Amino acid sequence: MAGKTRIVLGIDPGLAHTGWGVIEQCGPHLACVAYGCVATPASQPLAERLMKIHHQIGAVVERFRPECVGIETVWFGQNVTAAFATGQARGAALVACAEGGLAVGEYTPRQIKLAVVGEGSAEKDQVQYMVRHLLSLDRSPEPDHAADALAAAICYTTHENGRLS
Repeated sequence: MAGKTRIVLGIDPGLAHTGWGVIEQCGPHLACVAYGCVATPASQPLAERLMKIHHQIGAVVERFRPECVGIETVWFGQNVTAAFATGQARGAALVACAEGGLAVGEYTPRQIKLAVVGEGSAEKDQVQYMVRHLLSLDRSPEPDHAADALAAAICYTTHENGRLS
């Protein structure tokens, strides 16, 4: 593992806010490269919102050239309508990743929290704290969707399909 480097993209999908984060992994060392959020207003037609997510995630893939992506799966919970909207945003982001030829790791919110915090039921502030700590950042990434995306990228590095060979 020592000496091998790769760029990993993380995505926290959502129709209103799709967080993205890019990390560099060199052996066991992780470093933050960049992060951000694609925001789409509710007043915009659905097709245009999905196209914006697709285009902006595609631009991130083109700029940073990751070789893999960790993306959060849809969690239904109580709000099925929100889950469908999240699934559509997730699909738009996944198409952009597929166009870039990225290997995809899909993780539940519980798996991501477990990988980053060590506890599958961790609170959002605990995830943000650990992302900041693991990536040696001066402050927690904002918005929280970007922190969640960085956590998804970190999760990719901890799973078997995400390990450097």
